[in-house]
Amino acid sequence: MRTNLQQKQRKTLILSTSLLLLLPAAGLAGTAEQKGYEISARSDRSDRGFGDSQVKLKMTLRNAAGSESTRTLVLKTLEIPDENVGDKSIIIFDSPADISGTAMLSHAKILDADDQWLYLPALKRIKRISSVNKSGPFVGSEFAFEDLTASELNKYKYKYVGSQACGAMQCDIVERYPEYEYSGYTRQVAWIDQEIHQIRKIEFYERRGELLKTQVMDDYRQYPGNIWRAHHFLMENLQTGKSTELVYADYKFKTGLKDRDFRKTGLLRAR
Repeated sequence: MRTNLQQKQRKTLILSTSLLLLLPAAGLAGTAEQKGYEISARSDRSDRGFGDSQVKLKMTLRNAAGSESTRTLVLKTLEIPDENVGDKSIIIFDSPADISGTAMLSHAKILDADDQWLYLPALKRIKRISSVNKSGPFVGSEFAFEDLTASELNKYKYKYVGSQACGAMQCDIVERYPEYEYSGYTRQVAWIDQEIHQIRKIEFYERRGELLKTQVMDDYRQYPGNIWRAHHFLMENLQTGKSTELVYADYKFKTGLKDRDFRKTGLLRAR
């Protein structure tokens, strides 16, 4: 009887100790998730209030052997102030001649699949991009269709994993996990600087969990209203050796773009 009582007391002690050991880990996990969200929210909200924008881009595609091809395009964006509704954007190609007039319209969503349409002038046809194909490459670049919609705050879950130097600055490192269906990524790891709270680098991990590509953003410039924009993006595919570079120029804000400028039928007139 005494032995049975001692065994029960010992089991109770072991169970209680195990639960106590788990509590700090759970607390730390919750703190890491909350901190990751807060850092990401501060970054996302630091650029709110721009209204709408237009910018010219030069896209350079490089293969593993170093051969290059270039394209020029225009990106127009309409900000939607409600964080539960995604921004709208349209990309229009100016050159080369064989894709001039090609346009892609994106209505970013939060947990639903983004709405995207592609206009192909050679076919005079508007094609809806299937939600299951969002991980595919955009016009041969290393950017997937899902990379080109607004990176809405509530599309992800977050986890703070630490901080380290990123160039001359210190960056917070935050893992983010896509909440939306059909993402081509299991997770992304973002480096967000502690000075102006902008994303400096993102690692993209594909569905098998392996690192697929990295995106580096630099040449940040400040615009009126404390709006910051990176003017240089480099997306490198670590599995194929290919890369795509974007150089932004001539940013304009509050140009008077309206919701009607981002309707599907407007792709036929996009210039």
